[in-house]
Amino acid sequence: MLIIVGLGNPGAKFSGNRHNIGFMAVDAIQRRPGFAPWSKKFKAEISEGELAGEKVLLMKPQTFMNLSGESVGEAMRFYKLGPENIVAIYDELDLIPAKARIKTGGGHGGHNGVKSLDAHCGREYRRLRLGIGHPGAKELVHSYVLGDFAKVDQTWLAPMLDALADNADMLVKGEDSQLMNKLALAVGAKPDAPEPAAKTPASGPSAKPAGKSHIHQARSGAKPSLPASGPMADMLKKMFGTKPD
Repeated sequence: MLIIVGLGNPGAKFSGNRHNIGFMAVDAIQRRPGFAPWSKKFKAEISEGELAGEKVLLMKPQTFMNLSGESVGEAMRFYKLGPENIVAIYDELDLIPAKARIKTGGGHGGHNGVKSLDAHCGREYRRLRLGIGHPGAKELVHSYVLGDFAKVDQTWLAPMLDALADNADMLVKGEDSQLMNKLALAVGAKPDAPEPAAKTPASGPSAKPAGKSHIHQARSGAKPSLPASGPMADMLKKMFGTKPD
């Protein structure tokens, strides 16, 4: 069995937010044939279905972002699963819009929902990060991630979510490289390989300090690198009105 959890905040007020791209992703999967209507359990909206011959539980925690792990941890214990049976889908400031990366394990990167998952479920689950881009200055991050996607974002957002839903069976089969290729091709980008599994974070005096909240402290003010040419560069130019640098 696999739990696919999208991270976000509940309620109509937040439904279109960039921070809710995880909810949007599991909504897209749930709309495909074979999944039950949403119901409530484990402090979440859930939908049971099947992908690639395996039972799948879709989850949208209703605890608000920073308590997401309470919901997922409850479901994990109920089904006697481990973190290796979880795929978390969430927004990533440090990836340009339409970029996706997947890996097993790693740090939370300042994401409060991931912090909560780490605390309640362990760290060795798969993380599908969907890029939303960085506004360019840390003081803009709060309003940016809790702001709705712009109309121009639909040029990549809808195709990416559709491709993810159409190929969600690859999450079950562990075909991460193939899935990354499908998502990249859907938005007109160059196919990209998944990241390697992360090493267990160090502990003790020499360990690096924990990341800052990417809502309240914005991780860092650095912009992610942007492509200079190609379909992705053209799309970003339309979105931001300037040439990517």
